Amino acid sequence: MSTQVQELFDLSGRTAIVTGGSRGIGKEMAEGLAEAGANLMLCARRSEWLDETVAEFTGRGFSVTGKAGDVSKPDDVQAVVDEAVEKFGAMDILINNAGVSWGSMPEEMTLDQWQKVIDVNLTGCFLMAQAAGREMLKQQRGSIINIASIAGLTSSANGPFYAGYVASKAGLIGLTRELAASWGRKGVRVNAIAPGFFHSRLADRVIDIYETSIQENNVIPRIGKEGELKGVAVFLASDASSYITGQTIVVDGGMTV
Repeated sequence: MSTQVQELFDLSGRTAIVTGGSRGIGKEMAEGLAEAGANLMLCARRSEWLDETVAEFTGRGFSVTGKAGDVSKPDDVQAVVDEAVEKFGAMDILINNAGVSWGSMPEEMTLDQWQKVIDVNLTGCFLMAQAAGREMLKQQRGSIINIASIAGLTSSANGPFYAGYVASKAGLIGLTRELAASWGRKGVRVNAIAPGFFHSRLADRVIDIYETSIQENNVIPRIGKEGELKGVAVFLASDASSYITGQTIVVDGGMTV
């Protein structure tokens, strides 16, 4: 007898780390996991936003804690994973969402600007996946979800121009495949979500460039709405996607078709 669909999406008793989980799409995806029953460890660089979100989620009855940290620093990463395991007893889900961007023409971009983006968006995701993956491998189960971007799949002659960001997201899609191949036979699945344009602290700086074009040309002619990434995150975190690994799910209203 097959499992009922409600059970397939149920995350009760599972523990999830969400980096960049205090605001924007990270907060939205964390909310979805908590609504499905998961324990949450939220990680963000700025304590003021992190504390506010932890308080809000606690008030809604979610099982949640938070820890400030920089994903590009190995010691911070290990401390987040250790505290999640200590508090909740397991490590089942990781959403690698923390990210930064830097707009600059490639001929003008400094090495420091390039390195800052790569350190957080790509190296940081590797470090988090490595530390969380070690715990998942002990358990022989786990789901890692890397938040890539359609910027890792396509570019535009009209900008925005952000070579480091694009390279980091394309690299993250490749890393997703490689981690999936490395860990799949040991029970750990690794997938990615590639969002199109959603309102967020990062995207709002460039959405004005694209919004009119999206309204005119997109298959679904609008910017993504709040809540439209939540379901994909829960799907990839849960047993509903138990036979899916190494994949990148594009959520862009048809922009890249």
